[in-house]
Amino acid sequence: MADPSSLIRGEIRSIPPYNAGLTLEEVRATYHVDTIAKLGSNENPLGPSPALRRLFSDIGELARLYPDPQGRALCTRLAAGFGVDSRQVILGNGSEDLIGVICRSVVRPGDTVATLYPSFPLHEDYTALMGGRIERVPVTDDLTIDMAALLAAAARKPRMLMFSNPMNPVGCWLTPDELAAVIAALDGETLLVIDEAYAEYAVGDDYPSAIDMLREKDIPWVVLRTFSKAYGLAGLRIGYGIVGDGGLCDFFNRARTPFNTNAIAQASAIAALDDLAHLQQSVTAALEERERMRTALAAAGYRTAPSKGNFLFVDARRNASELAVALLERGVIVKPWKQPGFETFIRVSIGAREENDHFLRAFKDAESMATATPAK
Repeated sequence: MADPSSLIRGEIRSIPPYNAGLTLEEVRATYHVDTIAKLGSNENPLGPSPALRRLFSDIGELARLYPDPQGRALCTRLAAGFGVDSRQVILGNGSEDLIGVICRSVVRPGDTVATLYPSFPLHEDYTALMGGRIERVPVTDDLTIDMAALLAAAARKPRMLMFSNPMNPVGCWLTPDELAAVIAALDGETLLVIDEAYAEYAVGDDYPSAIDMLREKDIPWVVLRTFSKAYGLAGLRIGYGIVGDGGLCDFFNRARTPFNTNAIAQASAIAALDDLAHLQQSVTAALEERERMRTALAAAGYRTAPSKGNFLFVDARRNASELAVALLERGVIVKPWKQPGFETFIRVSIGAREENDHFLRAFKDAESMATATPAK
């Protein structure tokens, strides 16, 4: 493979790595000293307000000191879990932070970024901010991925091919054979970025993690993951990327803010990785409720897209924004989709059973009220 760093914009290549200073752990490990005066980062020796200690009993040093800028402890855990070198792991303030980092690093004015459509809006927004051009690959009429169109887009050698798998907002996904075909269609001129924010929910042999399939491939790639969904840490804002090449990852690190993931988030992510039982409980509950919700909506005559995520993409057959307001009036929050061609769709997250029942009742009531309202 050609040097993947050739994808990096010249402006990023010219930036030297940020000198974040040493952490206490690095000093202890390197110099074997027990007592350390950390006086290089202008931190408050009194630490945070005692009010924070009432919220988190051990928050003191986590809040007082700057976090490890590389998140080494978490990166090491993630690297071991995915069978990669820790230099291939990058942390973000949520995975969408890393979408911005990648676009800032790679996309130049006029570059083409191909993506599935309807898309996670930030895939398009960050491309546009860098002056890039979006090539959309719409789903088929049955709300599945158009493989012929996707392969054709890949063959046109865009600067970047970036999409969610499972797809957000639709929920459909690439099978192992389909993903293998996409990978085979690419070469070193295109950076492949696959956003796997919902991978933990995508159980079954018909869904492949791209990390397993890309690990030995001779193309530049990044797979994004997050702790916001199945791990339940959305408020802490922490995600990560697995990068196919450590040198490429080094350049991405130059394009992010030096301390983009806080110490509490890093520690919480490690704790979440240790609690596999809670992860499994979360996934099982979501899959059971997703099927129950899908069945109820189908019985009521509504079409939903195939989904491997913790959500359903529902054709409400009316203006989704108006429906969303009607549901808000009934105490239910959904996301109306506003991208052209999908303005009648809502994305409904799979909540607790009582929340899902609340939605089904409110949805039925809002629809009956709309039907009963005479046309003006």
